[in-house]
Amino acid sequence: MGRDRARTGLVGRRNECQYLDHLLAEARAGQSGVLVVRGEAGIGKTELLNYLIERAVGCRIVRAAGVQSEMELSYAGLHQLCAPLLSHLDDLPEPQQNALRAAFGMRSGDAPDRFLVGLATLSLLAGAVGDEPLVCVVDDAQWLDRVSAQTLEFVARRLLAESVLLVLAVRESSPREAFTDLRELHVRGLSDRDSRKLLALTGPLDRRVRDRIVAETRGNPLALLELPRDLTAVDLAGGLAGLEPRPLSSQIENGFLRRVGSLPAETQQLLLIAAAEPVGDVALLRRAAELLGISVSTAEASAETSGLVSFGAWVRFRHPLVRSAAYRAADFEQRQRVHKALADSIDARVDPEPRVWHLASATTGPDEAVAGELERLAGRAQLRGGIATAAAFLQRATELTSDPARRGPRALAAAQTKYQAGAFDVARELVDAAELSHLDEVGSAQAMLLRGQIMSVSKSASAGVPLLLRAAERLQPFDAKLARETYRDAIYAALTAGRLAAGDVRDVAEAVLSAPPPTRPATREDLLLQGVARVITEGYAAGAPVLMEAVAAFRTEEVTPEDGLGWLPLVCRMAHTTWDFDAWSELSARLVEMGRGTGTLAVLPSSLLLRLSNRAFAGDLRGADSLVAEANAIGEATGSSFFAHYGALVLEPFKGRESSTFQAIEALTQDSLLQDEGKVTTATQWALAVLYNGLGRYEEAYVSAERGCENPQELGLSLQSRVELVEAAVRLGRTTWAAEAVRTIEEMAQASKTTWVRGISAATRALVSDGRAAEDLHREAVELLDRTQARMDSARARLRHGEWLRSEGRPADARERLSEAHEMLSEAGAEEFAERARRELQAAGAKVRKPVSVAPVVLTPKEFEIARLAEEGFTNPEIGARLFLSPHTVDWHLRKVFAKLGISSRKEISSVRPEGMTATH
Repeated sequence: MGRDRARTGLVGRRNECQYLDHLLAEARAGQSGVLVVRGEAGIGKTELLNYLIERAVGCRIVRAAGVQSEMELSYAGLHQLCAPLLSHLDDLPEPQQNALRAAFGMRSGDAPDRFLVGLATLSLLAGAVGDEPLVCVVDDAQWLDRVSAQTLEFVARRLLAESVLLVLAVRESSPREAFTDLRELHVRGLSDRDSRKLLALTGPLDRRVRDRIVAETRGNPLALLELPRDLTAVDLAGGLAGLEPRPLSSQIENGFLRRVGSLPAETQQLLLIAAAEPVGDVALLRRAAELLGISVSTAEASAETSGLVSFGAWVRFRHPLVRSAAYRAADFEQRQRVHKALADSIDARVDPEPRVWHLASATTGPDEAVAGELERLAGRAQLRGGIATAAAFLQRATELTSDPARRGPRALAAAQTKYQAGAFDVARELVDAAELSHLDEVGSAQAMLLRGQIMSVSKSASAGVPLLLRAAERLQPFDAKLARETYRDAIYAALTAGRLAAGDVRDVAEAVLSAPPPTRPATREDLLLQGVARVITEGYAAGAPVLMEAVAAFRTEEVTPEDGLGWLPLVCRMAHTTWDFDAWSELSARLVEMGRGTGTLAVLPSSLLLRLSNRAFAGDLRGADSLVAEANAIGEATGSSFFAHYGALVLEPFKGRESSTFQAIEALTQDSLLQDEGKVTTATQWALAVLYNGLGRYEEAYVSAERGCENPQELGLSLQSRVELVEAAVRLGRTTWAAEAVRTIEEMAQASKTTWVRGISAATRALVSDGRAAEDLHREAVELLDRTQARMDSARARLRHGEWLRSEGRPADARERLSEAHEMLSEAGAEEFAERARRELQAAGAKVRKPVSVAPVVLTPKEFEIARLAEEGFTNPEIGARLFLSPHTVDWHLRKVFAKLGISSRKEISSVRPEGMTATH
């Protein structure tokens, strides 16, 4: 089974071998490569991997193989691959070190974010290169556990300039679509000529038999080598009875099954142990064999002679179908005995999870001891991010539990982990099972909460709201903190669904207000929920002061990362709603830092979007672009394009870019996952109103702003739409319609009294006023807005004042104000608003040239973002951590940036920014 076998298996594979040689040459030249070798069972994928390993002279090689029975053990495959490289672990940034250590069970602590594990794996592989390329080979990758497969997919999409070659063999038509959209080598059957050449190596055959085998096997090398073994002397001489009209893989496996069955009993038992032990640990196999009274040396020799398996540093089956055949050849009782022997041979202190999994496989009826151990180790697995492992352990623990009082909570815990692992259908079934068992009142409420969460994720944001409300009500007497968090999630979902909510937002607010008051003094969380609910049910004036008190408490008091990640998204939205710009700025920045610091990618993208909205109103569109790039990098990692599109929806209208605004709107409105989110509808209408006001197309701006105001209970951008409505309506001469929106804004100003909203109120009242009153209000608006960080509103207030001064026949005063507006808007990157100011300046008699259009150096979006971060002083590892790239790839991109810009260091980037370079989209 050594080099001769490999050469035999490579008959007819010249092109494939040359391609692998080409990839090796690229890796030696400093490039990275990824290849998925895909094909049916027996087509020769493993032989090609073996060829690659033989040819990788002067390279460091690490390898792993997926095993079907190990698919439930999270990070098992990744640990196989990375184990030889763990000496480099200390070279990684601390968050990445901790993530990998937790994933591999090397430390306890919170479950690591799986994308942080991906980044850590990328850094580990890149850091292990040194003076020699790294070749990573993974066979049977379709059988890797889910998180290992996801991590390797993440890594594969980011390898670029690290001298790493990652090659994965994947069986065609595997149950789970794996490693799609990567470079593939599709291994097809041999030609008839090559098939006959390979078949000739098995011995003499009658021509008719040979042609029949060639036709039946369709060029599958393993079938060509194995099927003749099962032919009788009569068949070989020309009889045709031996070939069966069944699927080829089934024929091959049955051939292996017959060969296993022909071996001595002890050899069959040894193969069964090897088949049941997924890692291939020779020492463990021998310990288990000795417990079963097997003569190990004799059985190993017999197994090796059969050509079905080899025993070296690891046990290696000739083909995965051999493993399957060896397991199928045994009856149920034999498998039980083997699993029990394996469990008894494993040190529980070293490998507790494989041990208990073997124990569970050896158990048929209820067994509280095994169920309890599964439950305990599920908690351990969950702490290291092994959600799928924990779910499998808890599900099996439920099956082994006879006591209803214990079976219900275990089924509920299993449902929770299945939900976290994304297996929503199984989670629902386990909730059903839990409710059929004994659940106390708390358990029943938690089951209802879980049903609501599953519906919210699997259907729409609002679908689960009624269940969440009922769960919160039932949890209140037992767990006030969880009840409060459930109300928070319900109200956030209802605000997001807005006009499209399954139940009215008002229903949620009334449920919050009808909850029993806390027996202790109200916390900031209590105040926040009460404030939101009162704004919705009693009006802005009634709820805003309560909201402002809550926002101030979150701003001034310490907030732990756990609480911050849960509560600050809603707090930031309410800071915006109460027009507290300073709090919105500070808390959105703190939320982003918490997301970055903890690596919590479930929250970080939405945190970045909350922050970029703030930066847009602050007039920092270029800084907001950076946040979009970071959110987009996470979106690429998680397979979502929502973040980039929503970021564009907020920023592109201020820049006056009609085409890209419409692209973002189309992408968001066509996204099936957002069909039930009314907030998206409000945001798109607000965006169009801003765009058209900047372009001076006021009729279209008015229509969009009116639609954006339709559901004030959505708060946020629904309230901002009123400002756009006033500007468009006044330009169209519809002052009566504008007056109502002005009154609403003034009511908000009287309720919250922040400098920002007072400035906005003065600006909108100025638009519907005349003479001296209008003049005073315009000046008041500029003065107030200058005292805030809301520079976009300050610049636009100057623009409106300048336009009013020109219309009043005061060109000199108008030129002064419009010059200020033009400078501020140009600096912010609000191109069409700046152009509007330029046209007004020209009309007022000023000589203002259009900006000279100089073709900038065009960078890719990734190059642009890396250049920006490098200019700000971030190191390559820090840039890589933010954009999910290895430091080597960052360095590669920077060298391309330097070449395009004609510079030699990152210090020179500022000399060509911002006018001198731009990003393609």
